Amino acid sequence: MASNKLVTLIAAVLILLPAIAMAKDIVVGDDSGWKLNFDYQVWAKDKVFQVGDTLVFKYKPPTHNVYKVDGAGFKDCTKPAANEALTSGNDKVELKTAGKKWYICGVSDHCDQGMKLTLNVTEKSSAARGIIFPRSQVFGVAIFAIVAIVM
Repeated sequence: MASNKLVTLIAAVLILLPAIAMAKDIVVGDDSGWKLNFDYQVWAKDKVFQVGDTLVFKYKPPTHNVYKVDGAGFKDCTKPAANEALTSGNDKVELKTAGKKWYICGVSDHCDQGMKLTLNVTEKSSAARGIIFPRSQVFGVAIFAIVAIVM
């Protein structure tokens, strides 16, 4: 009986660990958030951004906003149409593809003052790529493991 619980626990851990390590929410600027007078290039330099991660831009609207732009828009601080702005103050951007990504603040001259971020998104490692579980499935496995251990 005890060995069955141990096997169930080990199986649950083996299933859950890769899923937990997969995607992560990354708050842009960490505790500083999305604001003026912060060097986002230095902040991003040593970070690893992978497909499936989510960037979270935290700020107080309407003081700032977020635009996803291309390389030229980043360099020239050219914002797209106003209806493309993210304006909630807790904007979440899922990184769906690998490659270079660019984001700017479109309020006033904030981008020209350095309120912009460029980063490189990489693919997940090949070992983890085939093991992607929806959060609901991870939750279900966790509940199953707890019930199996308790009983």
